[in-house]
Amino acid sequence: MSDKKKRADTLSERYRAILGAAVNEYIRTAEPVSSRAIAMRYSPGVSPATIRGIMAELESEGFLFQPHTSAGRMPTEKGFRFYVDRLLELTEPDEVDKRLLMECCESLYDPGGVFTETTRALSAITRCAGLVFIPGKDNFMIKYIKFLPMDTSSVMVLVVSSFGYVKTRLVRLDTDVSRLDLEKISNYLNSIGRGLTLKTLRSRIVEEMKKEKNLYDRLLANALKLGVLALNNDGEGGGDELYLDGKINILEQPEFRDDIERMRRVFAAFEEKGILVKILDKSMGEDGIHIYMGSENTIEGFEDLSLVTAPCAMEGEVFGTLGVIGPLRMDYSRIVPLVSYTAGLLERLFGHGSS
Repeated sequence: MSDKKKRADTLSERYRAILGAAVNEYIRTAEPVSSRAIAMRYSPGVSPATIRGIMAELESEGFLFQPHTSAGRMPTEKGFRFYVDRLLELTEPDEVDKRLLMECCESLYDPGGVFTETTRALSAITRCAGLVFIPGKDNFMIKYIKFLPMDTSSVMVLVVSSFGYVKTRLVRLDTDVSRLDLEKISNYLNSIGRGLTLKTLRSRIVEEMKKEKNLYDRLLANALKLGVLALNNDGEGGGDELYLDGKINILEQPEFRDDIERMRRVFAAFEEKGILVKILDKSMGEDGIHIYMGSENTIEGFEDLSLVTAPCAMEGEVFGTLGVIGPLRMDYSRIVPLVSYTAGLLERLFGHGSS
């Protein structure tokens, strides 16, 4: 372990308190933080001179920096990382925010609509950019298929891959199919499709339809017909789906608003969808909340941004990622619980629909 890492791990309680206060005040104001502001707002029993000395020490260790001599100090990326990993105190989402997010998840009739409204709500609540990422895999190997009755004339098809990704499609029916029949149909398609790719199963169904065209088994005929409708015109892996809302919120933050070059870099970074998707795809392998901060993003233009993500899952199977992108100065104590809460809502929504 390096000397700097040891020093970080052994910061005294007073040093941690001053660093936490500096980060919280910078999150609140977006301005360099003075020792006097910390003394007044966070440490009324400690003199500004004492706090100033501690802040100078924290600066020498790389947790703070001073933009110019007469200014206060601002957290560095290292300071933010220490704050998030060791000092962060989470706050429960308030009822208004919870209600807004719950309204986005009222039905399974249109999963794409759910994801669109979810990103919009996250963006509005956090004043950052909200996103949901649903990957398409070229080698989508089927784990199981489920049919969920929506009403008397339509069903939602869920195709879950061996990697845990989910494809959804709403299929309209021209005849009534009971819930029991849907269960039998999904059992049959699973018996012939488990372990195959979407493309191979499509071909298999077509062959089965040719072979069984003279049979009078209504259930088998419906199974094959539903299989064709569910998989028709669906490329083997499909494309990645990235729902993103609220980029303009980032550019309205004080640290970007008056810096044209900074704004240009951020906009250019958002246009590099493929690179952003790589980060989101990687985050699907992370359990729970993950925070990619500044240089950890490895995307030019994202050096001043943080990405808070959580996996989207159904019955324990991960099928995507949701999150929030904002400045390093984002309010982590509020945003981390919001991302976690939203991921839980989607899991309950899709899990309930598949029961």
